[in-house]
This record gives sequence, C-alpha cells and structure tokens, in this order.
Amino acid sequence: MSEEFKVELAKDLGFYDTVQREGWGGIRTRDAGNMVRRAIEIAEKALRERHDTDL
Repeated sequence: MSEEFKVELAKDLGFYDTVQREGWGGIRTRDAGNMVRRAIEIAEKALRERHDTDL
C-alpha cells in the first residue's frame, strides 16, 4: 500500500492527526484493521467496475 493511499485512508477514517503526531506506530489496532478493511472495499469496488465495463 503506498504512503499516499495510507494517508488518504487515515484522513477518511479520522485518525490522521494521530499519524502526524505519533507516526503509524501510534495508531490503534482497530484503526489499522479499519484501514485494511476500507482498502479491500475500494479494491473490490474497482474490480467490480472493471468487470462490468469488460462485459
């Protein structure tokens, strides 16, 4: 996952201020899990859209 994408996710999920203050090691386990879950949702949506345009 690129740094830019991680930052975008952290901003969207509301914990980017923690990342700025403490670095990635400062985020809660729950926040990390939510970040991964959101990244998977975005990837699945992109795959669905790609599949739909290929039909």
